[in-house]
Amino acid sequence: MNMNVGYMMMKQNKWSLTDQALLLKSIGELLERGYSLAEAAHSTLYYLSDHKREDIQACIGALQGGESFYENLKKMQFNEQLISYVFFAEKHGGFAAAFQEGSKMILTRQETVAKLKKILYYPLFLISFTCILFFFVQQILLPKFTSLFVSMDLKKNIFMIFIIGAGKVIPIMAMLLIVCILLLLLYYHLYFKKQDRITRCTMFVQLPLIGRYFSLYYTHIITLQLSYLVSSGFSIYESLQFFQQNKQQRLYAEVGIIVMEHLRMGERLEQAFTAIPFFEKELRRILQHGQENGRLDQELHYFSSFCINTFQEGANKTIKIIQPSLYALVGLLIISLYLAVLLPMFQLLDGF
Repeated sequence: MNMNVGYMMMKQNKWSLTDQALLLKSIGELLERGYSLAEAAHSTLYYLSDHKREDIQACIGALQGGESFYENLKKMQFNEQLISYVFFAEKHGGFAAAFQEGSKMILTRQETVAKLKKILYYPLFLISFTCILFFFVQQILLPKFTSLFVSMDLKKNIFMIFIIGAGKVIPIMAMLLIVCILLLLLYYHLYFKKQDRITRCTMFVQLPLIGRYFSLYYTHIITLQLSYLVSSGFSIYESLQFFQQNKQQRLYAEVGIIVMEHLRMGERLEQAFTAIPFFEKELRRILQHGQENGRLDQELHYFSSFCINTFQEGANKTIKIIQPSLYALVGLLIISLYLAVLLPMFQLLDGF
């Protein structure tokens, strides 16, 4: 009984991703107005529920005791990406901008996911209902029409042939889909899960249709943090050392290790970054141009914004394509079902 209560409390106390982003956004806005980190965190207490207020009060006490904000977010089990924003902010000192940038990225991602869910829910409901109707027509009505047509020597219409054929194909496709899902799960646990982050990200980027979105996202998060560090006066070498120290997100650490290895071999910065296969190809030119004009931090920040804007535009276009396609599929199935049932009736009436 006590274990169940403890489990329920743990679930209730967990911060949602949106709550995490909103907290950082609020703190970032207060920091921009001149608040200290502890003062900004204290000001958020008035807008939080009881269990979240307890977390922040504990965090304030830890901050006053000299503990880092980054460590406190780890204790509260915040999102890894948000924790990384805070980790790098503690290195370059730009808390206000980093907090707001991190929260903006998470909230935008959540908004995109919410839009996608909203667009998919109704069509998926229609598809489910149509599948039930399809099963009823294909298993009950059409066999009776077929036997009647055979006895009266009438030809089947194209919609009847389509529905009968689909009834044979769909179960096979469903079985193949289940087998593919099981194979993917097996592949994930036996192989994919054991790979390092660089290999995983590279495999994501190679996926058809959606691979470019992963490339844009990874390029965005790396170049953004690098731009903040360089703009704060750190050298590229020091910035990459900070990447290596980020144990919360292994991707940053692995990128730092690989790029630094290539730099030690005497390669130029833009050449060293080409060793990471999932970055956007334009990054090489951006790094080269930024070093030539002495504005590497600004070039990286602009390119980071370009990547996330391109990501959002592509996601919105994809969403706009998915919805009408699903409605068209549902419409085709429903029309085929109606005509498969109605046309035989008209043929029978013509026969009398």
